[in-house]
Amino acid sequence: MYASVADLRAEGVTAAEASDARLELLLDEASRLIDRVTGWFFEPRLLTLRLSGRGAPSIELPVPPIRLDRLVLGTTELPLDPSQLLVVGAPIQPGFDGPRLTRRHGRTFPRGHGNVVAEGLWGFTEDDGTPTGRTPPAIHRATMLLVLRSLAPLADDASFEARSRWRIIEERTRDQSYRLDPAKASTSASLTGDPEIDALLALYVRLSPLGAA
Repeated sequence: MYASVADLRAEGVTAAEASDARLELLLDEASRLIDRVTGWFFEPRLLTLRLSGRGAPSIELPVPPIRLDRLVLGTTELPLDPSQLLVVGAPIQPGFDGPRLTRRHGRTFPRGHGNVVAEGLWGFTEDDGTPTGRTPPAIHRATMLLVLRSLAPLADDASFEARSRWRIIEERTRDQSYRLDPAKASTSASLTGDPEIDALLALYVRLSPLGAA
C-alpha cells in the first residue's frame, strides 16, 4: 500500500470516522486502483516474470526491475554481468523511457513464447539514495486523497475541508518540479473521475510499448 493508517490519522481522520481495519481496506482499494489506471505498481515486490523473446537484443518489461536476481533463457542461466547485460529499471533515473533488458555484443533473446524467466525485486520507485528507492510522493498523496474522498460522506464538511488543506499544489524532487493548476487539472484524462487526483496520476501513466497498436 502506498500510504498508511498512521498517515491518515496524522491528517485528522479519527477512530470515530473510520476504524483502523476500515482504513486498511480503503488504502488497499486505493492502491489497487492506482495500479490499474497507471499500469505500474509503486513499491518493491518480489516476482518471477515469464517473458517472450522477439529475436532482438532487448526485451521490454511490464514493470521496472529494482534488482535482478536471476535470468534464464530456455534452460540456460544468463550472467548478470553489466558488461553483458544492460538493465533499465528502478529506482527511476532522469531520461527513463521504459524498463527493458538488453543483451550486449550482438547477442539476442531468440524468438519464443515464455522462453525467458526473470526473477528479482520489481516496482516503479523513485531515487532517494537507497537501493530500492521510494514510492513517488505524488502516488502517496493520490492514495491519501482517494481514501479521504471515500470517507467524505461519513464526515462533516468542516472536518473534511480541514483535512484536505494539505493537498499538494507543488511538488519538487531532486531532478524536477511541477505545480498543479486547477484549470489544467480539469482537462486531464479521466483516470479516477477526480480531476485533482488524475492530475497527480497522469504523470505516472504507463506509455504504450513500442510497436503497440
